[in-house]
Amino acid sequence: MNYKQQSSGCCFFMPMHFYWVKTNRFIKKFFSRYVWDIPNSGKTVYLTFDDGPTPKVTEWVLDVLNEHQIKATFFCIGNNISNNPAIFKRILNEGHSVGNHTYNHLKGWNTEDNTYLENFDLCQNVMAENNAPDLKLFRPPYGRIKSAQATEILKLGYKIIMWDILTVDYDKKVTPEKCIENATKKTTSGSIIIFHDSIKAFGNLEKALPETIRILKGKGYRFAALT
Repeated sequence: MNYKQQSSGCCFFMPMHFYWVKTNRFIKKFFSRYVWDIPNSGKTVYLTFDDGPTPKVTEWVLDVLNEHQIKATFFCIGNNISNNPAIFKRILNEGHSVGNHTYNHLKGWNTEDNTYLENFDLCQNVMAENNAPDLKLFRPPYGRIKSAQATEILKLGYKIIMWDILTVDYDKKVTPEKCIENATKKTTSGSIIIFHDSIKAFGNLEKALPETIRILKGKGYRFAALT
């Protein structure tokens, strides 16, 4: 697909080393084109996992979700799908939803629009080649995407999925206990929670994911995949 080069206005302006565990209301309102949460009255929350499929890590996540009979959403890197098609197939076979996370985990702010959108297409193509349903879910790596890039993706009918709760599992300076606190303390009905099924995050994820599920279940929450 060919794209016309457009302006490079950014959609998300948080400094590189700053984050909100719970996304600020102003950010959600200002960037209302994107999905930050899915408010509901049924105490439903949405676990999401970025950067897989990753050998051993994604398989471990799937085992935990299966044990608790939970469906989740995996935002997959296209190159990782190409390298690990059997794990991707397992994600699909076990009833989880999947979304596009670009083919090479590109940061939109640092990438020309045409290059970024072509990389988006590459990921979508490899997902289709591996029989993924066309759910039209996209999460920009790092949450950093230019306005022009987002506009083109939205025109194609995709939902750009951000998050309400950032666990910060990828940061080795953050302890598993802090990840658990991040994932549970400010979660509310409709929260989209982001974990990472990556080698980098696994040290925190291994402890934080089961405990997060236990705590949220204890508070009466149920879990669902994004559609």
